[in-house]
Amino acid sequence: MRRSGEAFGTRARRLFSAAGVVTIAVPIALGALQAPQIRAQSESQKMAPAPYQFEVASIKPSSADASGGYMTILGRASDRFTARNLELMLLIRAAYGIPMGADDSRVTGGPSWLRSEKYDVDAKVDSAVVDELKTLSQDQRTLAQLQMLQAFLADRCKLAIHSETKDLAIYTLVIAKNGPKLQDAKPGETTSLGSGGNGETRSITGQAGSMAGLVRRLSVSLSCPVVDKTGLAGKYDFKLEWTPDDSQAQGLSTGAPNDRPAPPSDSNAPSFFQAIQEQLGLKLVSGKGPVEVFVIDHVERPSAN
Repeated sequence: MRRSGEAFGTRARRLFSAAGVVTIAVPIALGALQAPQIRAQSESQKMAPAPYQFEVASIKPSSADASGGYMTILGRASDRFTARNLELMLLIRAAYGIPMGADDSRVTGGPSWLRSEKYDVDAKVDSAVVDELKTLSQDQRTLAQLQMLQAFLADRCKLAIHSETKDLAIYTLVIAKNGPKLQDAKPGETTSLGSGGNGETRSITGQAGSMAGLVRRLSVSLSCPVVDKTGLAGKYDFKLEWTPDDSQAQGLSTGAPNDRPAPPSDSNAPSFFQAIQEQLGLKLVSGKGPVEVFVIDHVERPSAN
């Protein structure tokens, strides 16, 4: 990966996941780490050079007999980004931090082949940049990685995209009635944030994590934007464990999220909304609010490598 322009910082963590290289099944989580808000560029605007770029990268049509699809994300010590058998629209959504399962209105425009033709991507980051990326905060690292993918799509697919703001269904994260139950991180503790699953339960675990990082994970789990209104600005250790249920998806198809918890299944873990209140001392409130959406102004089939 070549670096251009002013130094952005340094550290390489997963685009959407939390430790080393991870293979992400597309139907499960294509945006496991939603990006900090990134301002897109329209075709009429001149895009500033990305602080970092892939050193070498290729994109080509997937084999006709390929099945499934996945993305292997840059990890803290990894120098590779790989995608297999994915529609270009999924790569665009990934580049702009739109989780898999989020409302299609978050990215609009472009030709129909964006959602049907599938491609393979192989990209490599220069070892010096991998070392440099390791010094970045988690949020900065995520932003840098998404900018790399944005620059790649702009170069190879002539992608031009701009952002707008629309009032859409959102959740607001607030402090629950009895106060937060988050544990203050120890001084010097390394920040990490990950998602997992075991049988019927799902979890989000944070070490020296910020509310911004937690909100991104919650947004992915809900496939809906979450806005932090807790006022909590520190670093915290926490573990959220729940049983998936219909309450996480209810109302999203009609644009009205539901903050009423549904009964958990046979698992001992509570439902998603119950777990947030019981384990974190926080609460999700449904409503509508301004959400950044992206409009594709121009795109072409990927150029030859």
